[in-house]
Formats: sequence, structure tokens, C-alpha cells
Amino acid sequence: MSAPSATSGVPRHVAVIMDGNGRWAARRRRPRAIGHRAGARAVNLCIDFCIERGVQVLTLFAFSSENWGRPADEVGALMKLFLNALDREVGELHRRGVQVRFIGDRDRFDPAITARMRAAEALTAGNGRLVLAIAASYGGRQDIASAARALAVEVAEGRLRPEAIDEAAMARRVALADLPAPDLFIRTGGDLRVSNFLLWQLAYTELWFTEVLWPDLDAATLQQAFDDFAGRQRRFGLTGDQVAPTPTADTMAP
Repeated sequence: MSAPSATSGVPRHVAVIMDGNGRWAARRRRPRAIGHRAGARAVNLCIDFCIERGVQVLTLFAFSSENWGRPADEVGALMKLFLNALDREVGELHRRGVQVRFIGDRDRFDPAITARMRAAEALTAGNGRLVLAIAASYGGRQDIASAARALAVEVAEGRLRPEAIDEAAMARRVALADLPAPDLFIRTGGDLRVSNFLLWQLAYTELWFTEVLWPDLDAATLQQAFDDFAGRQRRFGLTGDQVAPTPTADTMAP
């Protein structure tokens, strides 16, 4: 069995939890909404960095299914920021060849936001330089439950036998099923957890954490994450000897 790998040490798919906006604002004695606005700069920087490095997919955790429980004023500010970003950024992303996708439960969003989501996806659908997947109103458990419901419906309708349900069947029904699984997970802000993000998809992803708060993100921090990733041996359940390249006459020292 051959394990999937990233080309030349560059991750094909990078998944990011953009944490630390609120603490960034608190340290400056500013409202949390100011931190979220400051974090928008880091989003653009991360997109630029991934395009320059040849990353195929970038998935950003923008708003979790649990975030709806935050104070109403913060949720409202986030929704306004989200709407403004859709209006302001999508045209430029399209010009740069970025395909925009959204994953998560859209039913809780205002119709004005969901309409802009659909418009952004339609406008950029043919682009192939980078897939930018934005997880909004998303939860990993929710994602798995939705896939399980889809399988249950197929069984109930007689289109699928229960014994045919395996990992591959589930994998085809979770979010981002047509894309490579994340190679590298990055979380800013110092917390060491995955917070219900892409639980199925992160099974063999390399995890990287930094104390840097999201609005303070810079290219040097991202390069550190990429360099660390490039130095790791990804075994996918095999042994190190099984995945290490076999020495040849050309590579052995004289």
C-alpha cells in the first residue's frame, strides 16, 4: 500500500483554525469585533502565501456551529464582517484564479449572506489556482452526522446495502470529499486542540500549533510551519522503514 504524499515537501491541502482575534483586541483594550477585523488582513496574507507556494487547497475555519452561542453583538459583528468580505474580496479572488467554496450549515445564515455565498461559488467555480474552502457554521461532528444520514437515506431507499457502508463510502459524503485530505493543520493562538474541525478529514494530518495570535500572523510564521511539515516523515500507519525511500546505487555514498 502506498501512502499519499505532498509534492516536494509542500502540503497540498492546508487547514487553518484562525484563533486569537478576541485576545488580540483585549490586549489592546478594544472590542472583540476590532480583533476580527484585524484578522481579515491575516486571511489575505495566508491566501497569498499559499498561492505563492503552490498549495492546492486552503481551508479556513471562519465560524463554527458552536459560535452561534457567542454574545449576540459579537455574532452580529462577525456576520457583518463576513458579508462585507464577500462583497469586497470575491472579485479579486476570482481575478487571481481562486475557487471559493463554503462548507457548513447555511440554514442559520441570513438570506443575504447565503445569496452571496452562492454567487461567489458560481463566479469562481471554474478557477483552479487555489481552492479556498471556508468553513462557516461548520462542525466536524455535524459533518459526520450529515454523511451518516445520507447513507441511511440510501439504505432506506434500497440504493445501498448496509454491508456496503465502509470508510470509503463515508469519506465520499463528508465535506470536501472531492479534494485531498489536509496534509497540514495550523492553529494560531496557542490552544492545543482541533475544536471540532474536520474531524474525519484530519485523521492523518500533521498538526502544527503556534502562540502567535491570528492578527499577528506573518509569512515567517507560515514558513516555519511549512518547514516543520517538510521535515516530518508521514507514515499513515506504516513503519518508518516502509515509507522511507529505498537507497539506490545512485544515492548511496561511494
